[in-house]
Amino acid sequence: MSDPPPLLELRGVSVHFSGVRALTNVSFCAHPGEVRAVIGPNGAGKTTLFNAVTGYVEPTSGQVLFRGSEIQGRPPHAVAALGIRRTFQHGGLFGDLTVLENVLCGFHTQITSGVLGLLCGGRAAADAERQAVAQARTLLEFMGIGELEHRIAKDLSGGQQRTVEITRALSTNAPLLLLDEPAVGLTPPVRDRLLDVIRRVAGERGTGVLLIEHSIDLVMKGSDVIVVLNDGQMIAEGTPEDIRKNGEVLDAYLGYG
Repeated sequence: MSDPPPLLELRGVSVHFSGVRALTNVSFCAHPGEVRAVIGPNGAGKTTLFNAVTGYVEPTSGQVLFRGSEIQGRPPHAVAALGIRRTFQHGGLFGDLTVLENVLCGFHTQITSGVLGLLCGGRAAADAERQAVAQARTLLEFMGIGELEHRIAKDLSGGQQRTVEITRALSTNAPLLLLDEPAVGLTPPVRDRLLDVIRRVAGERGTGVLLIEHSIDLVMKGSDVIVVLNDGQMIAEGTPEDIRKNGEVLDAYLGYG
């Protein structure tokens, strides 16, 4: 029996913008339950890589496969519908809504009663709403922020807001989660708590996590595998211990931290 395909696979992905080579021939695989970090200097191509996976840019060449099927060239909403969810560096919460309401927004694709049922207040709609609220509360407890459900999102700390955003992404039951610098601007204790959340998401839910992060301490502590980009090219891939000993990585990136 052959092994199942990786959750995500990049095969020779290149992205060029008006002659600028943002990514060149990048190839790697990501697996369920794995935390895989993508690191590199500013301008290395990390965000372009995320954009290529999630449909915000189309690769100039190469293939992006999700569960064995090609997805390059599909629009972002179609990629998200397949089960790939992304958070952004600057967040995306609805500031005037409560934590619970923000997480409930992630359940909208799972409510099957339809718009007419919701407008008419039918039994199916009411049942779906109750189920979504129960599931959202269960997820908030899993993430360790159940006590925040009635807090207004804009009143939360940076670390709390990022945890809520990850929780909302998880509410879709997406098998692959892309986190764009979730620890930016956070204090070391808050980063440690966020790291615990990320590890629990991968370990207990089996979610594949692809992580862009500048906090080398967080990357080394929390990643199973690290991919290193420099000038749009992948210069290394390995465990944190492998990367720590890699001279090319030290010259290109870690030596400047």
